[in-house]
Formats: sequence, structure tokens, C-alpha cells
Amino acid sequence: MALQISNYSNGILHNVSFSVKRGENLIILGANGVGKSTLAKVLCGLLPSNAVKIDGIIPSQTYGEARAKRINYIPPKLEIFDSYLQVQEFLALSHFNKTLTIEEALAQLNITHLKTDPCQILSSGESQLVLTASALLHRANYTLFDEPTANLDPSRMKRLFTLLKHDTTLPSKLIITHNLDLAYRLGFEILYLEEGQVTFHGSSQRFFDQAHLDRRYGGSIKKINNHVVVTL
Repeated sequence: MALQISNYSNGILHNVSFSVKRGENLIILGANGVGKSTLAKVLCGLLPSNAVKIDGIIPSQTYGEARAKRINYIPPKLEIFDSYLQVQEFLALSHFNKTLTIEEALAQLNITHLKTDPCQILSSGESQLVLTASALLHRANYTLFDEPTANLDPSRMKRLFTLLKHDTTLPSKLIITHNLDLAYRLGFEILYLEEGQVTFHGSSQRFFDQAHLDRRYGGSIKKINNHVVVTL
């Protein structure tokens, strides 16, 4: 069983092919505008394509629970248009994983106090953690996170890193991020997009080899004390 995209092209992406077996995790890196979020929407079936198959189905041609149980897209921003929808009500909409309660998911992210708050009043960081709780409750075969740490302060980022690194609830995680230190510390396989093409797909160890970083980033990225930093 796997998520697979074969020779996909559109106005941004060019001949993109790769696969992720269930149980594997993947980090997707690349500069702004190279097509990372477009790729995410193609993989999830939000943009139609016959080039994508997930555990035997074409997501853009499959609807309802059959697609929802296979792939879940966690966007970089929570957008709620119902002024009165509470956090617990929002989470109930994606509660496929009956082995985990809403209270347990909130507790894992230390946001139990938000349970009865309207979603519209949440800060950007709180919204990001609520989206992560929804991923745990959804428990799709593949969960695609689009910039999951973009709006988090350091303490919340550390909590989310710990969850992403050690979580065993979600079978497979695909994480789009600009945070190279996060990518390095997670240690998942890396896929790098450049000008709409896959120019690297391999192990974290290979990608974060200092010689490779120097070639790709022109000497602006260094590994120091088991972290990846920008040399300002």
C-alpha cells in the first residue's frame, strides 16, 4: 500500500514522480513558489489528476469516507466562517479515529483550555495546534502537513516537533516546511523541489551532508551542535 504520483506536470510542476509506502514519512522542501502547496493539493485530490494513486484509489475521483480515510490535508491556516463553531465541534467533524477522544487529542497538545472557545477567536498558533489535533482524530493513512510550525512560538514548536517525531497515531506523515532545522531534527526522508522538479529524493543523512548543503545553499547553511542554522 502506497501513495504514488507518476510523471505529473502542470503549469508549475514538471514530471514529478515519487512514492511513499504506508508507515514511511517524508519532508518536502523547496523555495517559495516552486510548487510545494500545489503538489500537496494534487496529492490530496483537491486538484484533479489521474497521476496520483493512494492505496489503490485516485483521490480526485474518490469521495467521502473512502478518500478521507486515505489522505488528510492540514493547511497552513485554519479558516472558519461560522462565528459560533467551537473547537470541540470543529474537531468532531474529523473524528474518524475512535481510539482517541477529543479530550485526549487536546491534552497531547496542551490546549484542553480551548475546547469550548469559538474557532474564530483563536490565535494563529492556537489554530495550528487545533489543526494538528484534528489530524490525530482523523488518522488518515497519509497526513499531509503544510507548514505546521509556521505560526508557533518556540515552546509550542518544541511540543509539535516532539509529536511529529514520536507520534505513532498517524501511519504516514508528509510535511511541507521551510524550517531546515525542523527537517534535520525529524530525520525523515527528504524530497526537494527546484523550479517545479524533484532534484533530490533520499535520506536525511545524504541531504544534510555539509558538502551537499554547501552546493545547494551556497554556503549559507551550516550544521552546528546537531542543529542546522543560517549563517547571517
